[in-house]
Amino acid sequence: MNDTIEVVDLHTGTLQLTPEEHAMLRGDKGPAVQEAIRFQIEVGSFFGARRFVPITHAHVMGDIEVMGDGGLQHLRSMGDQHARCVVPTSSNAQCMHFHDDARLRQDVDEGAKEREILARYKTMRIAPTDSCIPYQQVYQPKLGEHVAWGDTGTVIYANSVLGARTNFEAGKASFAAALTGRTPAYGFHLDEARAGSLLVDLRAPMRDPADWGALGKLVGHPHQDYFAVPVFDGLGRMPSSDELKHLGASLASYGSMAMFHMVGVTPEAKTREAAFQGRAPRETMVITGADIQAVYDSYRYVEGGANIVVFSGPQLSLFEMQDLAERFEGRRVAPGMAAVVTTNHMVHSDAKRLGYVDTLEKAGVTILQGVCFYILQRLSQIREENGWTNLISNSGKLVNTITAHRFNTVLRRTDDCVDIACTGTLA
Repeated sequence: MNDTIEVVDLHTGTLQLTPEEHAMLRGDKGPAVQEAIRFQIEVGSFFGARRFVPITHAHVMGDIEVMGDGGLQHLRSMGDQHARCVVPTSSNAQCMHFHDDARLRQDVDEGAKEREILARYKTMRIAPTDSCIPYQQVYQPKLGEHVAWGDTGTVIYANSVLGARTNFEAGKASFAAALTGRTPAYGFHLDEARAGSLLVDLRAPMRDPADWGALGKLVGHPHQDYFAVPVFDGLGRMPSSDELKHLGASLASYGSMAMFHMVGVTPEAKTREAAFQGRAPRETMVITGADIQAVYDSYRYVEGGANIVVFSGPQLSLFEMQDLAERFEGRRVAPGMAAVVTTNHMVHSDAKRLGYVDTLEKAGVTILQGVCFYILQRLSQIREENGWTNLISNSGKLVNTITAHRFNTVLRRTDDCVDIACTGTLA
């Protein structure tokens, strides 16, 4: 095996390339790959990387709401250059729902662009899974496995719960990694970045997904630092995948965090000492049930207008669909209220087969496939057209992220969300 390296001089240092990577840079593997690795070298240089690491999977972010016409043109250019992914690659949630609900009207021209994106994915060997929870349905990387994932919620879950290694690789970076099969070795690909920095003594009874979102807000909001790694200790039980999903999504949303540990739960935290890699925590927080309740109490409703209850951010798992179907069975969304659920195509297919979709739709719940609510195209206009004032959700991430669209958001536990949807009473 030839392990000779080449060294590329950069503005801020050097980056070592293998012969294969040097061939990419020369253009031996085509212009799309050449452009991709040039971009990755610039990224690696900025973050002080000295080498690349091979990856086994990429998860790309590319919808017309996020990438815009410029991003679509880049995608077209890659297609014209016959770009093809060299590792298995999946796609994140899209911004177009392609659903016939008149309350969620989207732009026809933008919809055509979204369909073009999905078609171009296939020619590039990207599987258009339209999922922001690939770790639950699509691909589960192993401890120590290097991947290149976009979407903050997917990244923090991969790093924390699975022990895989990835940075936030959104946009052009995730596509570049898919084409080259590697990514610059910086950040959470390296051991030192993965050490815990903040101890969270968890003394709260965590009974609902919304509790985990509230916890993420309490820890993330005052510690907005990509390289902060909270270590949770004291829960005393094994949380579910969905609970950890909500915690991670909330930490990433409120704190821009890309990793956490939970002692005795996550793979790099068998002990508190292992989570901190033998170092002392810089800070200790104590979180009680009263602290969690204070998060709920901090939200206020705004009078006037219509209201919507949303279960999204991240997309729902099959077991969350089952749970909601049981809660809505025999009930009906109240007049003047709206209730929306988002999930991916795989979960929807099974939920349909198992009767959960029919139960929810009979109750008046709108189910959107392949999207997450907060990235819906035209969302601000949709809010205005429907006169929606308050958005109620059990997702800590959603109630934080969607405020950009001028909803008044309220975090509530799942039971409360269902009751609000079916009674029309804001509680």
